[in-house]
Parts: sequence; structure tokens; C-alpha cells
Amino acid sequence: MSIAAAVYYIWMERNNRVFQNAMVFQIYAVLSRAFDRNVPASDPPSYKGVALGGFGTGALQSLMLTPVELVKIRLQLQQRNILANKNQITSCKGPTDVARSIFRQEGWRGIYRGLTITVLRDAPAHGLYFWTYEYVREQLHPGCRKNGQESFRTMLIAGGLSGVASWICCYPLDVIKTRFQAQSQSTPLRYTGIVDCFRRSVKHEGYNVLWRGLGTAVARAFVVNGAIFTAYETALRCLFINNNNNNHASIQTENAL
Repeated sequence: MSIAAAVYYIWMERNNRVFQNAMVFQIYAVLSRAFDRNVPASDPPSYKGVALGGFGTGALQSLMLTPVELVKIRLQLQQRNILANKNQITSCKGPTDVARSIFRQEGWRGIYRGLTITVLRDAPAHGLYFWTYEYVREQLHPGCRKNGQESFRTMLIAGGLSGVASWICCYPLDVIKTRFQAQSQSTPLRYTGIVDCFRRSVKHEGYNVLWRGLGTAVARAFVVNGAIFTAYETALRCLFINNNNNNHASIQTENAL
């Protein structure tokens, strides 16, 4: 992968994360209400609605995330192979080229290789993710779910712990998913399915392979998700204040007339 391709890959990854987070929070906001219609709009969603909304959000986002992560994994493997064999020449120069190559060789089935295990990973992980955040912030700052007055410290801690909880929940499945998606039809398939991938990985490397690298992932998850929830809640607070100010100004204008 050339320097230009590497820069493009980093740019695409960053923009994909921004779009993904925006999509996830919007879907969650809708589903957390839809799964529990008995709760008044003036009250926060119940913990049941939060968990089910997160579960549905994780399942839906897998439809977009599966092809993206597949391309990312193939690019990383390609770069690793190039470093191992400096004389190797590859025809795939970037994410778009890799995606075209996969589709040309394997079709839609290849593009969505690993969809099932991605859903199994993301649906429960997102349910736990949002439930943990809502529960922890309410414990740290009682009443904040309704009045929205929690401190930045509460946002950071609750967001960080939600990221840690979700990663611990889904990490073994993420390991299996990565190994399964690393296969391509251009090389002999090592695994015949998700269960086979799990069995072979454990058989040859032990159960520790399912948790390899967890410490780094958890540390990163705490920082990143603490920042994500703080930014999200702060943005909502600013929008709410601006909306209230605009409504107040409109009322004053109407009264003056």
C-alpha cells in the first residue's frame, strides 16, 4: 500500500467513525423510545428501552459496518504481507480497489462475509453499551437522566465504563470475526464457518487467544467512549439551550405584537 493509499485509508477511517457514531446515536434515540412506548416523552427511556434500543442499533449498524471492516482487515493483511515480502507487488492500492476486488471475485456474499458474527458481536454489545452508560451516570449523579445536568466528570466516567463493558462483552467474538473475514477465495479457506473458526483457534492456541490484546482495547475504549459521550451530551445540551432561547425570543416577539 503506497503512502497516498495509507493517507486515504486513515482519512476514510476517521470519516467513517464520525458517520458511524452519528448514525448509531440517531438510531438509538429512535429505537429506545419505540421499544417502550409507555414512557412519557418528558421522561427518559426506561432501562428496558435503553437495552433493547441499543440491541437493535447494533444489529442495524452491522449492515453498514460489515463491508467496511472487511475492507479494513484485508488492507491490513495486505500491508502485513508487503512488509514480510518487500518485493511483492499488489494490485489493490486502496480501500475502493480492495472493495472492487472482493466484489469481483466473491460478489455480494463476499462483501458481506462475516455479517452473522458481526450482528452477534454488535447487537448485545450495544445493548450493554447504552445500558451501562445510562445506569452509571444515574448512579453517579441521581436525577441526571431526567434533568440532563450531569457533570463532565460523570459523562467521562459513564461513557468510559460503557465502552469497557461493551468491549469485554464482545471481544472474543471480535477475534473470531477478524480471523473469519481475513479469508478470501484467492487463497485456500482455512475456516468453513464461524464455529469451525472458534474450534480451530482454541484448539491450536488455547482460550487465551480469545482475550489477546484485551487490555489495550479496554484502555482505548475508556478514553474514546468517554470523549464520545461527553461530546454527544454537550452538543445536545447546547442545542437544547439554543432551541429554548429561540422559542423564548419568538414568544416575546409575539407578545410585543
